[in-house]
Amino acid sequence: MTALESIGIFAAETFLILFAIIAIIMAIAFVASRAASQKSEIEIELLHDKYKNVGSLLKEYTLSKSEKKELRKKQKIESKQSEDKSRSHEKKIFLIDFDGDVKASAVENMREEITAVLTCATPEDEVVVRIESPGGVVHGYGFAASQLLRIREKNIPLTVCIDKVAASGGYLMSVTANKIIAAPFAIVGSIGVVAQVPNLHKLLKKHDVDVREYTAGEFKRTVSLLGEITPKGEEKFKQQLEDVHVLFKGFVQKFRPQLKIAEIATGEYWYGEQALTLNLVDQLGTSDDYLMSFAEKHQIIKIKFEQHESLSEKISGILGNAVKKGALSVVEEFEAKRFI
Repeated sequence: MTALESIGIFAAETFLILFAIIAIIMAIAFVASRAASQKSEIEIELLHDKYKNVGSLLKEYTLSKSEKKELRKKQKIESKQSEDKSRSHEKKIFLIDFDGDVKASAVENMREEITAVLTCATPEDEVVVRIESPGGVVHGYGFAASQLLRIREKNIPLTVCIDKVAASGGYLMSVTANKIIAAPFAIVGSIGVVAQVPNLHKLLKKHDVDVREYTAGEFKRTVSLLGEITPKGEEKFKQQLEDVHVLFKGFVQKFRPQLKIAEIATGEYWYGEQALTLNLVDQLGTSDDYLMSFAEKHQIIKIKFEQHESLSEKISGILGNAVKKGALSVVEEFEAKRFI
């Protein structure tokens, strides 16, 4: 056997081994993705236990050996005495987090979380939603507010906590609550509407590029990225913005009738202490303090919906994002959008 033949056989054997390894890895990935898709997508965390465990751990670090021994005895006795009572808490606190972007993408997870809560929560319980959002598209935040209203419609007390910012669409969501709590420097308010409309018509005309757009209906397209913006179309577009603002103000006034809507619906934002004076919020404080006030006597149950993607979904997601970065997405991103 020549050296060349030996190398060829070695290469072939190496290729077969690598192929077998890759096949095994793909099979494991397939099974793992199937298993992940079958797992429960609702994650539950008992925060009252977490608070107690952290507190006990810190106490032990600050005590002497004899004090630690005494503390453990005391905790054991208290645990036995309160086990039945503590686990049959008359009132349960359900916690949901909403971290909003411009498109209010988090609403898809929140709707599942709220559905889960509504399967077991009663009017004796309470739902706390921590909102962090500077606002975004009208339809997205309108839908998010509608999801929170599902809680109110079941007569379950709803509290919104604003630690950093709940402005514009974020505040639209907040007003659905029975009670709004804001940190002293949290940003609140911004009851207004804004639209971004880049227009390339003059640039295209300068380079003799003709763009024709055909519509049926006088106001099917009032302003656009490439077409000429006419005075009539611009006037109609501004009127549409004003209509959204009227709806926004009416929604806020419905749930917070104590507000002087003409004074606060100017598009301005305020910090927590100012917002309290203006009745935009009901009290000052952080979500941490509010939740910890329940830890001794009540269950605090954090609900989180996690979407477990299968391998094929991950691949299609990567391909989809790649397409979005293409030329077609440019038009979509720069079309006129209304934000609250």
